[in-house]
Amino acid sequence: MIVKKWKVGLIGTGWWSDKHLQAWSRIEGVEITCLCNRSPSKLKKKAQQYNIAEENLFDNIDKMLEYGDFDILDIVTGPETHLEFVCKASKYGKHIMCQKPFALSVEDAEIMVKNADENGVRLMVTENWRWLEPYQTIKKVLDDGTIGKLYTARYTHADYYTPRMSPETELPQPFFRDMPKLLFYEMGTHWFDTWRFLFGTPKRLYAEFNTVSPYIKGEDSGIVVLSYDDGFYGFMDMSWATRHIISAPLDINVGPLNVEQLSIDGEEGTLKLYSDGRITVINKNITEEIIIAEKTTLDHDESHFRLQSHFIDCLNTGKSFQTSGADNVVSLKMVFDTYESAKNHIPVNMSK
Repeated sequence: MIVKKWKVGLIGTGWWSDKHLQAWSRIEGVEITCLCNRSPSKLKKKAQQYNIAEENLFDNIDKMLEYGDFDILDIVTGPETHLEFVCKASKYGKHIMCQKPFALSVEDAEIMVKNADENGVRLMVTENWRWLEPYQTIKKVLDDGTIGKLYTARYTHADYYTPRMSPETELPQPFFRDMPKLLFYEMGTHWFDTWRFLFGTPKRLYAEFNTVSPYIKGEDSGIVVLSYDDGFYGFMDMSWATRHIISAPLDINVGPLNVEQLSIDGEEGTLKLYSDGRITVINKNITEEIIIAEKTTLDHDESHFRLQSHFIDCLNTGKSFQTSGADNVVSLKMVFDTYESAKNHIPVNMSK
């Protein structure tokens, strides 16, 4: 089989773009051909790092689409740009990998999906959390039926991030301070996508939020209960403003730490992801704790390699994306339903 050589153009050469560019550089049959950013300094820095010629650098998407030589547009910009960029790229026949959060609203997300479909291009959302080593490992254990019928899941994310976001502190993403919807918009789309990857889409959810840090506008802590018609339920206890399960001193440089735990009770045992990355299964009668993995990490670089390799494989084979635009609309609905629930202190029925 002759495999196409895919040319990638990336827009948005900021902090996280290195994860994307490093992964593209490692994937066979892929070439990074052009970059776009409105900041000349960031654009030039990335061009030098990845050997992109000056004539293949652009300061806006219109010039990039008109004059750039690429098949795939990798969008690594904020969600306020996605509707414009996806719709314009679709009209030029570009396949698209779009950063999360996918859209500012569910309506915008649906427009992008429709636009891509009408123009015959493939659209995938960059949800790398499900591709992290712990969740890939846990998915295999669940699919093998090791712990049997599932009863309850308890998912915790801990960081002491927002209380350190004082105005004089340098941050990798300083715009977090001004986001009116913060934790569950910025990270919730990852968590809900991963939850759906492991357990499927819930029928109902109920949420409560809090804002702990004085340096932000949005929420930095929250708990979400998710339930299903078969009796399975679980909760997410997520915070960027807690010392819970953080055991090591924090780095002097302020940035995300991302400490996670997950336990899943099943009929035949309980699976545990510990905060140090160890994964075990406690058997039904609590007589043995079986080691599944001595150590896993939230390996963001490798997660992007797995995700972007999946993207290319699906282009080559015609297989469905795991996180297609259409699929991600469901996760995005969960994000906005969470805000609705927290605002009104009521459960939200996902089937509406």
